[in-house]
Amino acid sequence: MVGAPRHHHHVYVVELHKDVLYEGRFARANPRFDRFLPCVYVGATGLTPAQRLANHKAGNRGNRYVRLYGLRLMPEIYAVFNPMPYRAALQMEIELAQELRDKGWAVWQG
Repeated sequence: MVGAPRHHHHVYVVELHKDVLYEGRFARANPRFDRFLPCVYVGATGLTPAQRLANHKAGNRGNRYVRLYGLRLMPEIYAVFNPMPYRAALQMEIELAQELRDKGWAVWQG
């Protein structure tokens, strides 16, 4: 379809090193965390997930937990959803973060 907007927003998940649990604010946000499950950051972006992770790690409008503890992207969790419209990405960020929390994951949402 000519002139249709191209969907280019993404939801993404970054695995965080478990040392993030020593951060009081992160630990308090995840009181029901199952220690056998991952710690993650869930975000939405207009960039590719790889570009956004690089920005986090470089401190460019990045989340502190991702900069300090980010290990890798987890496309096995989010790739099926991407790309999507802006509003859908924002909503999916919220829903995916809550779904992972409900499963016992430690989650920080951006």
